[in-house]
Amino acid sequence: MNSNAEPLEPPGMDPRAVSINPPARIFYMILRILSMDFTNEIMAAFPGICVAGGDVRSVHITRLDPRLEALKQEIVGEISVRYTLERIKDEPLFRAYRDFFWSVGLDPTRTRPASEALVRRILSGGRLPVINTAVDAYNLASVRSGIPIAAFDADMLQGPLAMRFAAEGEQFRGIGMEKPVVLSKNQVILTAANQIIAIYPYRDSEATKVTPDTKNIRLLTCGVPKVPRETVISAYGMCAGFLENFTSGVASACRLFPPGP
Repeated sequence: MNSNAEPLEPPGMDPRAVSINPPARIFYMILRILSMDFTNEIMAAFPGICVAGGDVRSVHITRLDPRLEALKQEIVGEISVRYTLERIKDEPLFRAYRDFFWSVGLDPTRTRPASEALVRRILSGGRLPVINTAVDAYNLASVRSGIPIAAFDADMLQGPLAMRFAAEGEQFRGIGMEKPVVLSKNQVILTAANQIIAIYPYRDSEATKVTPDTKNIRLLTCGVPKVPRETVISAYGMCAGFLENFTSGVASACRLFPPGP
């Protein structure tokens, strides 16, 4: 198992990421120690896979924020200029996630990577979902960065994080599911001690989801092979900034798993 990580100060924010508010304050803080193990099987199967993570503490989550709604409109405009429905599948970033999905037995034309699904919703004329200021903020960061983002109520996690293949027959109940699904052994999952908290990198757990009662968020930006580590790190900085701006939380420094060369 590989459990080391390198602490990183997120790189300079894209100016577009802070057009509503000033740049986020990313503090080095000793909070609950964030660690993530990767099994040898995962590392062998997916060279280059990585996760950037940290905590956003003391958040105050509400239903709506007019500033956030304004940012949504700005980003919708950006996406409409940057992509087309006909060509989005060939964008190198989205193609990397599609290739990963195929490699674990998922058809990305039926179960789309989360960031691509949100972009497609915009390009099809649909509205972005309104959940709460935390979920809406990290959805926007996913749209703008192209990186799938996982977020959990940190106080509901039972232990350190790990990435591994599911065992045949394990069960998982994702957000919005009425009942658990049975996993197959080729699926990649995230766990916290004995909890399965996500099917990587597209479905988070109902039991650990972010709600208006959440006070502390564990935030992960999800990389796959062929996605530059710097892109994954930058997505964390953008998302942490959005959460600071729109939930008044305080974000920790980014940690990268596994550490780079």
